[in-house]
Amino acid sequence: MTTILQAELEFSLIDMAFKGGWLMLPLVLLSFVTIYLFSMKLWAIKKASAYNTELLDKVKECINAGDYRQAREICQQENSPIARMLEKGISKIGRSAQDIQTSVENVGSIEIANLEKGLPMMATIAGGAPMIGFLGTVMGMVQAFFNMAQAGSNIDITLLSGGIYTAMVTTVAGLIVGIMAYFGYNFLTSRVSNLVNKMEHITIEFLDMVD
Repeated sequence: MTTILQAELEFSLIDMAFKGGWLMLPLVLLSFVTIYLFSMKLWAIKKASAYNTELLDKVKECINAGDYRQAREICQQENSPIARMLEKGISKIGRSAQDIQTSVENVGSIEIANLEKGLPMMATIAGGAPMIGFLGTVMGMVQAFFNMAQAGSNIDITLLSGGIYTAMVTTVAGLIVGIMAYFGYNFLTSRVSNLVNKMEHITIEFLDMVD
């Protein structure tokens, strides 16, 4: 009995999706794009956020010993934005504190910009998908009323209810995709903000170290 009900549910969902018309195609495509971007960016941000807490201590020991080359080699062994920022700062030791800070911040800005690639696309999907869905609903409603006008005096209530049912499918699909993209975008943005705060904290510690 449960299997039969599941089969009926799956069939009705698939049937409903097909009734949404051709505008369901871009919505399905946008849903795949959203899932892909979210997965890739989450992995990239998680990897970038991985920070060896002993890195700064090792760099400090080398700097205090005057072994800047060893300090840079330690940073090169760590594949993270923070390590690349520290390496750039170490290469500028001997110059003014402002030059060192500017160099470190420039590297940090580039790293954050790389992590934020794709996020504007998710924001666009969050706003655009519901609009596409609403467009499909409006087109479906226009078609439903056109069919009623063509029917003349032989108006059947199912003519309108069926058209509305079909038209609302795209709105539901558009909202689902938009909500996915909206929450995914905000979640990733918060993760990037946390990483920025960590990078700023490390930068301050490093500048105090070389001052």
